Amino acid sequence: MNQIIKGFSKLSRGEKTEILKKHFHLPENFSEILETFRHPEQQELFDDFSENTLSNFYLPFGVAPNFLINDKMYVVPMVVEESSVVAAASRAASFWAKNGGFKTNIHNTLKKGHIWFKWDGPKSFFEELPEGLEEILREAVTPLTVNMEKRGGGIQTMEIIPLDGEYGIFQLQIGFETVDSMGANFINSCLEEMKEPLKAYFNTNKDFKQYGDTEIIMAILSNYTTECLVTTSVECPIEALSAYSAGLEPAEFAQKFKQATDIALSDTSRAVTHNKGIFNGTDAVVIATGNDFRAAEAAGHAWASKDGRYRSLSACEITDNATFRMVLTLPLALGTVGGLTRLHPMAALALEMLGNPSASELMGIAAAAGLANNFSAVASLVTTGIQKGHMKLHLSNLLKSLNATEEEQKAAMEHFKDETVSALKVKEFLKR
Repeated sequence: MNQIIKGFSKLSRGEKTEILKKHFHLPENFSEILETFRHPEQQELFDDFSENTLSNFYLPFGVAPNFLINDKMYVVPMVVEESSVVAAASRAASFWAKNGGFKTNIHNTLKKGHIWFKWDGPKSFFEELPEGLEEILREAVTPLTVNMEKRGGGIQTMEIIPLDGEYGIFQLQIGFETVDSMGANFINSCLEEMKEPLKAYFNTNKDFKQYGDTEIIMAILSNYTTECLVTTSVECPIEALSAYSAGLEPAEFAQKFKQATDIALSDTSRAVTHNKGIFNGTDAVVIATGNDFRAAEAAGHAWASKDGRYRSLSACEITDNATFRMVLTLPLALGTVGGLTRLHPMAALALEMLGNPSASELMGIAAAAGLANNFSAVASLVTTGIQKGHMKLHLSNLLKSLNATEEEQKAAMEHFKDETVSALKVKEFLKR
């Protein structure tokens, strides 16, 4: 049925479910299924998070213990549906905790926003910021920035940059420090407030006016947070890798591991999957703490392409003194204040489990989780293969999807203890 549903957002939840059942021939128990996953006490809070909320979509809230990061031990909350992610992170965390742990370095925490405008004059006018413009724009947003400045944040930088290849299109780029706040609303509000003063400055200044009126195109923050950057690394003697080498000599394992990582640095198809493995861990922490995983991924994938070709975000080194080292650098703009970080009960709990970290500390934790999963994934690839461990953990889900009884599940777990798991083999086992 292609009929438009008018005024849907104004309907009650019950009316919404009924009209959806009617229009899309949904099952009779559609409403009951939705009701099952509504929270008996906190649903009013959850309903306000988004538009047209009918129910809640649950994801597992797991933890990976034994993360030693900058000599401090953490239990890391992870929200992810993929069965092997938390297990892989936990195993890697325990291994690296015995070998010095994860070391993180926060390069900067600056976020940026842009006001895009059209003006037909020469680019040379903007080799330096026009006189008096910064003062005018800062004054325009003083009511918005005063509290942020008290916390050590606010507007840090300002410059005008021409758009490559497009005559007459420019961006006013502004760097913001938002301290522990996620900062999206703060940045966008400041940019919106600056649009008219910026336009008025150009249209009343004779030097600029001679080239015609200035037109504001848009104002928006950028999720490409290249100056909100974190590096995390691990290193150990090559001999220590025997715990992961699955029968290979540690030196051979280390060389194969480096080769696999080097392939991801050179081949885009491999790099995409390699980086997905990093975000298995990073995203799980970002989601658990109520942050924006879509922004984190967008920035990370853009950073992977910064030299014009999509590459691995991590690298592996083997030094002359027989030391194995992995390094991961990510643009990662996170917050511990604002958004859902404190509003969502589970996000607030996740931050409490982490010791209520600062935003920069959380950046390091999320990056360490990404490197942990990356290490485990590549280690599996160059030894037993990725499917052996993954499918063992996936076995429980397979059995449930095939409606196996409790007795059948127990028997299958025992049978596949030393067998490779596949959907076909599990089906055949249950038939027998």
